[in-house]
Amino acid sequence: MEIRKLQKIVVSALEDIKGKDIAVINTAKLSSMFDCIVVATGDSNRQVKALARNVHEKVREAGGEVLSVEGEE
Repeated sequence: MEIRKLQKIVVSALEDIKGKDIAVINTAKLSSMFDCIVVATGDSNRQVKALARNVHEKVREAGGEVLSVEGEE
């Protein structure tokens, strides 16, 4: 999946669950491992888990692959 398309899907999924302070940070010049990082905040642990779950679902629906989710039990 193209990085710009993936980025739009992730940001949209975060906005759907009212994620706050959404920031896309370009890391292409800092690391060869990834091109960007998307960071967001939530009001509670419950909301943050919902944000992560929604991003996971939206990426998979679009045909992307999620290798792992940090912080889940």
